[in-house]
Amino acid sequence: MTTLYIRLPARAEQEGALARFALVADGGSLVQQGEGALRSMGDAVAASRHVVLMLAAADVTLLQVKTPPLSPARLKSALPSLVEEHILGDPDDCVLVAAPVQHEDGMRTIAVVQRGYLESLVKGMLAHGARTVAAMPAQLCLPLTPGNVSGSIDASGITLRHGQYQGLGLAVSGGPAVALQTARALAGDSPLNLYVPNAQLGEYKALVAEAGPGINLEAEHWAHWVSGSKSSTMDLVPALGAAGAQARDWKKWRWPLRLALVAVVINLVGLNVQWLRMKREADAITLGMKQTFKAAYPKENVISSDPAAQMRLNINRAKAVQGQLTPDEFTFQAAAFGEAARSLPKPPVLATMQFRERATTVKLKPDSIEPSTTAALRDFLAKRKLDLTDSGAGVYVIRSAGGKK
Repeated sequence: MTTLYIRLPARAEQEGALARFALVADGGSLVQQGEGALRSMGDAVAASRHVVLMLAAADVTLLQVKTPPLSPARLKSALPSLVEEHILGDPDDCVLVAAPVQHEDGMRTIAVVQRGYLESLVKGMLAHGARTVAAMPAQLCLPLTPGNVSGSIDASGITLRHGQYQGLGLAVSGGPAVALQTARALAGDSPLNLYVPNAQLGEYKALVAEAGPGINLEAEHWAHWVSGSKSSTMDLVPALGAAGAQARDWKKWRWPLRLALVAVVINLVGLNVQWLRMKREADAITLGMKQTFKAAYPKENVISSDPAAQMRLNINRAKAVQGQLTPDEFTFQAAAFGEAARSLPKPPVLATMQFRERATTVKLKPDSIEPSTTAALRDFLAKRKLDLTDSGAGVYVIRSAGGKK
């Protein structure tokens, strides 16, 4: 993926001026560079992961304003009143961004740029297909060298950077000699690293002695601007709010969303149809069981939600009336367990026996239980249609195999 850097000409000359651009790979290598109108950069913008706009220094004012120690949210709200006396026009018509660093004397850099201008630039990039857009003052995209001033002279004028969040821009009329002398004067007493067009490097070198001492001339290169832009975090786009965010294009999702909706509807219909079919089957089975119960007991109402359980209960009652024992009774379970215990080579010793809810709980003395006792008891009781559950520590629960839950 690549990042597209665009150096914009000053607004005053943008009618016919061309913007310079560079396409830089993630590793820092320069893929392509050139110049052209913004409207002709659509393909490069769409193919880039990120677009960085370098606004001409003359179009972004960096004010040094004394600010109170406020949280970022409160400082953002207070910015219009803090800069009102420093700018011409209404602060609401400007994008205001405070530097994240406040100096010990309470001074802080505030970037000011015309809102309508910045918004039109960002929206244009987003319309071309940019994924993300950043906009930075060009004076803060020059290389940062502690103790030195960095500067650039080109067709747009002079751009100087005095510190991490300090810089200025100035349109200059006149030849290279005037530009050099002006840049030297604006740099003060600090050494000046000055970048000039490669084609004019010889001309500037011939004039540098007349401009004053402490000027180091270098041919301008995109590597200077790219590395310099990474030393500052003053991105102006977030201050635009929603206007700087990419509008989601729902049109390309129209058919996928429709297909997803159709799939959901089909699945819901299928689930409802299957549920209705299974409910009808369950109702038919329940109705059949109730009819069978009524045929066997015509004078008795079906009071249970489980006719089969009610039928088993009635059968057990009938057997009890006739003197027959059923697996649900304590006598049957106790007798079967006693018979099973006596069949073992070494019968276990009974500690307690309790009957509750059609199940008998038997507790044996642990030292009387052999390793094979549980399996032998379970196999014997299974032949009597009884189920044995080992609860541990010599405790067994015995119940009818047909009534196991």
